[in-house]
Order: sequence, then C-alpha cells, then structure tokens
Amino acid sequence: MEFSTVWLFVIAAATLLIIPGPAVFYIMARSIDQGKKAGLVSVLGVSFGGSVHVIAGAIGVSAILMTSATAFHIVKYVGAAYLVYLGCKTLFSKADRTDAEIPKAPRKQLGKIFCESAIVEVMNPKTALFFLAFFPQFISPSAGSVTVQFLLLGAIFLILALISDGLYAVLAASIRKRIVGRTASSRLVKRITGYFYMVLGIISAFASPAKT
Repeated sequence: MEFSTVWLFVIAAATLLIIPGPAVFYIMARSIDQGKKAGLVSVLGVSFGGSVHVIAGAIGVSAILMTSATAFHIVKYVGAAYLVYLGCKTLFSKADRTDAEIPKAPRKQLGKIFCESAIVEVMNPKTALFFLAFFPQFISPSAGSVTVQFLLLGAIFLILALISDGLYAVLAASIRKRIVGRTASSRLVKRITGYFYMVLGIISAFASPAKT
C-alpha cells in the first residue's frame, strides 16, 4: 500500500474516533460509574469486539474480489453512498444527546464488564456495516493481498481506537461536563460528524487509492 493512502486513512480514522459515538458514551458511563479501571476494561472489550468485525470484513471483502473485480468496485461505491447517507442522517436527525440519554452502566466485575463490552460490539451490525463501507475506500487490488490490506487498516484503526477510547475513559468526568451536558455542544458535534461522513463518502467515490 502507498504511504499516502495509509496516512490518509490514519487522518480520517483519527478524526472519526475523536468525535464521540455510542461506544464512547458507553465507555464514559462505565468509567464515571465504576472508575477508570472499569472504563479501560470496557475499552479493551470494545476493541476485542471490533477485531472480530475486522477479521470477518477481511474475509468477506476478499471473497467479493475473488468473485468479481466489478463486484469489488460496486462494494466501494455502495460504501461511499452509505457514508454520505450516515452524514445526512446525522445532520438531519432531530434528537440531541443529553445527560439523561447516557446509557446507564450497572456495577459489575471487571471480567463481566470485558465480556459484556465485547459481546455488545460483536453483536452491533452498524459496526460491521461501517467497516465494510469505510475500509474498502482505501484498498486497491493492485497493491497486493486485499485480506492483508484490510487487516492492516483494521489493526491501525483498532490501535487508534484504543488510544482515543482510553483517553475518553480517563477523562470521562470532565468530558461529560463540557460536551455531553451541553445541548449546543451536542449539536456542534452532530454537525461535524455529519459533514465529515458526507465529505469522506464523496471523496472516496471519486478517488481511488492509487490517486490519493
């Protein structure tokens, strides 16, 4: 893979991970309720669940490419369209997340917290859809094994997620006061997320990894 492609992926992935999502709010709730250690264990559980989606996605995308190169490009364009759809859906949704909407995290042992976090992430179809939409935009069959490329991008994404989610777990209390508790901040986050999804989808639809 070209260095410019990997670097672009790192920038895009890091930007997406910085913006709080459902997994981050779950981790924050756990950290606020049971402390930093419980929050970090939740981070590890979510990361483990994400790795399952990465492996499954690598196998699935490789199988599609083996079937037809055209089918692979169709997957990329459908993925780009899905990212634009996520952006529109985020921008035009009326609901704003408030303190009351943060998921409650009942107290549990660390082992149970890890297993619960992993299962929640594995059973989340939105994670699988996002990986299948996002990763192929940076993959080129001419760059070598599609499976290896997908796994490489997945590993980079999971490492960045560990760092980002870990910071949210450690700083959960202050983040909760400054971002989650303010409607204006929630709206700003929603707009940033929506526009970024749309821009990412449009760019990836008209640019191949070889041209990045």
